Amino acid sequence: MNREIYMDYAATTYMKPEVIKDMKTYMDEYFGNASSIYHISRKTRMAIDISRKRVADAINSNIDEIYFTSGGSESDNWALKGIAFANKDKGKHIITTAIEHHAVINTCKYLEKLGFEITYLPVNKYGMVDLHNLKKAVRKDTILVSVMFANNEIGTIEPVKKIGDFCRHNKIIFHTDAVQAVGNIPIDVKTMNIDLLSMSSHKFYGPKGVGALYIRKGIRIDSLIHGGSQERGRRAGTYNTPGIVGIGKAISIAVKNLEVQKERLTKLRDMFIKELLEIQDTSLNGSPGKERLPGNINVTFKGIEAETLLIMLDSRGIYVSSGSACSAGALEPSHVLIAIGLTESMAKSSIRFTIGSGTTYEEIAYVLEVVKECVNKLRNNK
Repeated sequence: MNREIYMDYAATTYMKPEVIKDMKTYMDEYFGNASSIYHISRKTRMAIDISRKRVADAINSNIDEIYFTSGGSESDNWALKGIAFANKDKGKHIITTAIEHHAVINTCKYLEKLGFEITYLPVNKYGMVDLHNLKKAVRKDTILVSVMFANNEIGTIEPVKKIGDFCRHNKIIFHTDAVQAVGNIPIDVKTMNIDLLSMSSHKFYGPKGVGALYIRKGIRIDSLIHGGSQERGRRAGTYNTPGIVGIGKAISIAVKNLEVQKERLTKLRDMFIKELLEIQDTSLNGSPGKERLPGNINVTFKGIEAETLLIMLDSRGIYVSSGSACSAGALEPSHVLIAIGLTESMAKSSIRFTIGSGTTYEEIAYVLEVVKECVNKLRNNK
């Protein structure tokens, strides 16, 4: 029987036992609606307050700047639409990049239909935004810059602090999709001059279906979901108390272990990349240096159909992907890989391995052995 090895942590993570334990209390014992006034509801409100502080502490924000959402996609939608609608009297120009997650790209396309103008900044071959290009793209009517903190496919970490400094100096609102970054690398919204930041719990060993949006105090933003007065009147809907407890617990664990985990994963990642690049006609996608997420490995196996290789690996109990989980089943090549200069053929020959808390040296050794075997088999059968 084959081993089962999960290497798709960028798509989602498992929930840590401590997170499940804390959540369960608010599923069966303190299940009251947090908006009610009786005892079990006061307990749920207290739990939500604790989680809000944990999330705020993780990114060095104030407690009242954290708003709970259903995940990264909602947070991105709220950030972009909310800022666009609330500030359209100042201008209708938004700047983003060509390699954003679909939650940002497709929201921008929607805003274009409503009369907003979007500039999609190019990136270099490593997926890095050039600050000079950003400065050239700014206009008098620019109201928002949205640049992801770290790319979900190739792992490149953007120069967020430099972008934040520039935007603050020029009085332009700055949003970053930090879904892949939170819990993996240090983030400080104050020193980085970030105005809005999106995160999603299931990327750092918390539950699916819950996330958060950091909104700096004083930022004008419209609500995305209307209804009751939850989240200080900005985001309606009954509180998902177990989920909120889960994101708070998960982020506190992630931040506590961040440096140790970062060092461990970086060593495993670099060893993995070194061995993969020894396979003939294999190349690395994304930054080859420190500007890369600790657990990200994205490579192109020239002449190999990624989907075929994925099926072969899956049959051997190895779970990886060819890019964003939100694009699974898409026939078109990754827009991220095309943006960094890969041909359509090369993009369709690329695999993303992402390692995490459960990954061991022994697993990587086994995966390397199987990958080499599968690639050689596919090439020899041509």
